[in-house]
Amino acid sequence: MSNLAIFASGTGSNAQKIIDRFRDHPHIHVSLIVSNKPQAGVLEIAGREKIETLLIDKEKFFRGNGYADELKATGINWIILAGFLWKIPEKLIAAFPDRIINIHPALLPKYGGKGMYGHFVHEAVIAAGEKESGITIHFVDEHFDHGAPIFQEKCSIDETDTPATLAAKVQALEHRHFPEVVEKLVLGTR
Repeated sequence: MSNLAIFASGTGSNAQKIIDRFRDHPHIHVSLIVSNKPQAGVLEIAGREKIETLLIDKEKFFRGNGYADELKATGINWIILAGFLWKIPEKLIAAFPDRIINIHPALLPKYGGKGMYGHFVHEAVIAAGEKESGITIHFVDEHFDHGAPIFQEKCSIDETDTPATLAAKVQALEHRHFPEVVEKLVLGTR
């Protein structure tokens, strides 16, 4: 059995889609929800779904070993970042090589890096006059939004699109593709 830890800082809509996908899966189980925000909506989802939670402390996350010991002690095999806004420390990356996956709401390498998340990404994409945007699922390395790409999917940008309407298009792509890509990676079928 592969045990997933989902890291999220916000409402948890992608986390919910992943939980739904693996609820009765014979080989993959969402074992832990990790958040850096005590009021994050994803913690409510974890409570409803009866999934263990871990609220992480910034000092320990960055100055310690990134909670690698705690994650390994609970049998975690994979870390899935679903709207987690902190950079992953090198010690945690080293503890889970090629086992930390992120989703980004743009077509990397464009519109990635520090501060490029949520509405900031969509505002920048529209301001630049791009004709398309999308999602990038990638492995995590020591740089923001930089690791090896796994999957991309595009959507068109219409002249009438706003950051909010583009966000809705991109989120639809996230919800459709992220759980499936995670499943293929974990099962080794990708």
